[in-house]
Amino acid sequence: MPLTVVVGAQWGDEGKGKIVDLLAERADIVARYQGGNNAGHTLVIGDETYKLRLVPSGILYPGTLCILGNGCVIDPEVLIEELDGLIARGIDVSGLRISGNAHLIMPWHRIIDADSELQLGRLQIGTTRRGIGPTYADKALRVGIRVQDLLDEKILRLKIQTALSVKNELLRKLHHHRPLAKEELTVAMQGYAERICPFIADTSLELDRALTAGRSVLAEGAQATLLDIDHGTYPFVTSSNPIAGGACTGLGVGPTRIDRVLGVTKAYVTRVGAGPFPSEADDERGAAIRERGAEFGTVTGRERRCGWLDLVGLRYAARVNGLTELAVTKLDVLSMLESILVCTAYRLADDTVTTDFPAHQSDFHHATPVYRELDGWGTDIAAVTAYDRLPAAARAYLELVESEIGVPIAIVGTGARRDQTIMVRELQPAA
Repeated sequence: MPLTVVVGAQWGDEGKGKIVDLLAERADIVARYQGGNNAGHTLVIGDETYKLRLVPSGILYPGTLCILGNGCVIDPEVLIEELDGLIARGIDVSGLRISGNAHLIMPWHRIIDADSELQLGRLQIGTTRRGIGPTYADKALRVGIRVQDLLDEKILRLKIQTALSVKNELLRKLHHHRPLAKEELTVAMQGYAERICPFIADTSLELDRALTAGRSVLAEGAQATLLDIDHGTYPFVTSSNPIAGGACTGLGVGPTRIDRVLGVTKAYVTRVGAGPFPSEADDERGAAIRERGAEFGTVTGRERRCGWLDLVGLRYAARVNGLTELAVTKLDVLSMLESILVCTAYRLADDTVTTDFPAHQSDFHHATPVYRELDGWGTDIAAVTAYDRLPAAARAYLELVESEIGVPIAIVGTGARRDQTIMVRELQPAA
């Protein structure tokens, strides 16, 4: 039952897209299990760069089945735009499958998301304003519109009418927005349905049959561990479960199907939006890392806050995900530094020191980093293709991560391209 889950081990933007792309070449199915178009993957293949928002990375491989699971939320307009862009570049998208149980992002979700964030003022969460949170909220309230509703015009029309009877009042009174026109919206959604309906499938059943037949499945999530709505740095989180356990609920597969869990971490840390960030670098070095690492959002273009590798957070990610291996990306970005800081512990407000991630947000919000300083390697490693050819200081850096986290490093990234990757060891199934 070869199911591998690839999960972000920090605050997102760890380079999961590159790692998934690397592994997708050997996978029969690539399945995304949560999130929406609030996250993106940038893939560099030869001279071509692809920026994906919803479609799984496996779409670039002919014959690979690509699944958007029930845990995803889908903006139909964005999905069609992305598919058209891929088709225009000669990519076959016929292998896409969409769970009928996934929920649709509707226009009112985007309006409510953007306006609610503005109303929070200085307490803003940092949402991408793509309507993700309100869509998941309606899902939990059991008033959402699902992908399968596109299959029946009568049901779709009734659900839009019912939703607008409430949402238009909300838009008018609370958000000071003009009401949405029912007929205009229904016609637009029917147009989307013509494009999307051929891809709708019972994806849970397809995955079960594939796993039973011994086919390999790669499950990818958006965002990352510290943005998980249950286990992340709440309230500065996303509205779904990016952790490995989310693959089960987001795809409709049982936990015993998971074979291994690969955690992806950058050699440093970034964070987008508001929220505490204990190992955030000073402005000068943070800006230098940002520029060298091109730390700007794939979807939003926003600058990412940059800091030093946080082993406390990474240790926590290993625990809640049950990581079996690590992939460390962007090691090359640190090559410019004479010395490198690594956060090995937190000092809390009462002056106690802990190597465990705080269970209470007040402790985390006031935590300061305890650093260990390591020598830099001061040489470009972008062309290095073997682990034993890395500079000794670079190997020492990676070995510290392994020893502190207790999880073996399987992959090291030394650049954006697929070929700038060192396979340290073959991925092994979980015991």
